[in-house]
Amino acid sequence: MTQVSMTVNGKTVSRDVEPRTLLVQFLREHLGLTGTHVGCDTSQCGACVVHVDGRSVKSCTILAAMANGSQVTTIEGLANGDTLHPMQEAFRDNHALQCGFCTPGMIMSAVDLVNRNPNPSEETIRHELEGNICRCTGYHNIVKAVQAGAQAMK
Repeated sequence: MTQVSMTVNGKTVSRDVEPRTLLVQFLREHLGLTGTHVGCDTSQCGACVVHVDGRSVKSCTILAAMANGSQVTTIEGLANGDTLHPMQEAFRDNHALQCGFCTPGMIMSAVDLVNRNPNPSEETIRHELEGNICRCTGYHNIVKAVQAGAQAMK
């Protein structure tokens, strides 16, 4: 067993895990943060995106031990109590979700994008979200939501 310690959504957590435990497994199975979804286990879909030290990361691609000492934010950590993050509101208001399975990863990727580029073009948004697959929408409303979320985050 390996002990990992990190700050997740503002709270310090420590757990003993098997060395092969993925960050997504740690978040879901050890901490009960099931908003981070497991979609493909091959780093293709983006449903598992979280922020590690402020940058979006597919949590199925790194071991929990690799995040030792890091600041991790999941979809559960974006909202402030009952107040949604502006990007979460934008996704809701622009009908940028259907089944919702990809939504946490999409939102986490979008927040990282806007933090790096506060006024992204449609082309940039589409390029940045290429690693996030949605099987329900045509991406049009997702792009609109990211644009609206970017404006709201200013």
